[in-house]
Amino acid sequence: MDIDTITNLKKISQKLRRSVIRELSEAGSGHSAGCLGFADVMAVLYFHAMRLDPENPDWKDRDIFVMSNGHYAPLLYATLAERGFFDKKELANLRKFGSKLQGHPERGSLPGIETTSGPLGCGLSQAAGMAYSLQYLSGNSERFVYCSLGDGELDEGNIWEAAMFAAKYDLSNIIAIVDRNNIQIGGDTEKVMPLGELADKWRSFGWDAQEIDGHNHSSIIQAIDKAKISRQPSVIIAHTVPGRGVDFMEYDYHWHGKSPNADQANQALSQLSEGNGE
Repeated sequence: MDIDTITNLKKISQKLRRSVIRELSEAGSGHSAGCLGFADVMAVLYFHAMRLDPENPDWKDRDIFVMSNGHYAPLLYATLAERGFFDKKELANLRKFGSKLQGHPERGSLPGIETTSGPLGCGLSQAAGMAYSLQYLSGNSERFVYCSLGDGELDEGNIWEAAMFAAKYDLSNIIAIVDRNNIQIGGDTEKVMPLGELADKWRSFGWDAQEIDGHNHSSIIQAIDKAKISRQPSVIIAHTVPGRGVDFMEYDYHWHGKSPNADQANQALSQLSEGNGE
């Protein structure tokens, strides 16, 4: 893997984390831990893996990203702004009345947002429907549909209905990425609702499953490249640290749905310098 590419992606990841902290502190509410933990995956997707054009967001040959875990919206907004889909000044308006940046993404509110998120568990069904349409109705199997999922979200039964659908129709153009950070709003995922051997579970549903370090940019790239040539629907289980890069947030489930105050934000930003990326 080209060292300059990885170095650049690490810097982008840190920029995204810093933007997330600023957004959440300004808003006074939102979800910190997951956004910080999933930033490396988003950096690889939007700055390396996906086909897209910020100047033409509706480009007919673009790849599609579905954020099923919509509470990660601050990270999606930060990523889209950093990639040039809209002005970064908009990020200061997160969750404000009348803002285009609400607590969950809404299709049509901003360029680059493909679906509306809200109730957990719906995004994989949306992604599978899009992948089916691209593969069987439009005949454009070169386009990929990526779908991010939270591990706590996998408690929802309709995730597994969509998984069965994707396997039945051999949707090799869908790539799901699970943020395996082991926390949800009620605590440790394995105490709330044990997921067990997650990769084997997906394989039993007919998916190609990989497990990776979700902070290793090279591993993320390699996993996506492998998924693109699979003849099955693919899932990448990305093991991440919730609150990545901020010592008082890491591994603490209380930060799942909590935003930093001004002092905490300053402390977090001091830890999230570009040089601290892994």
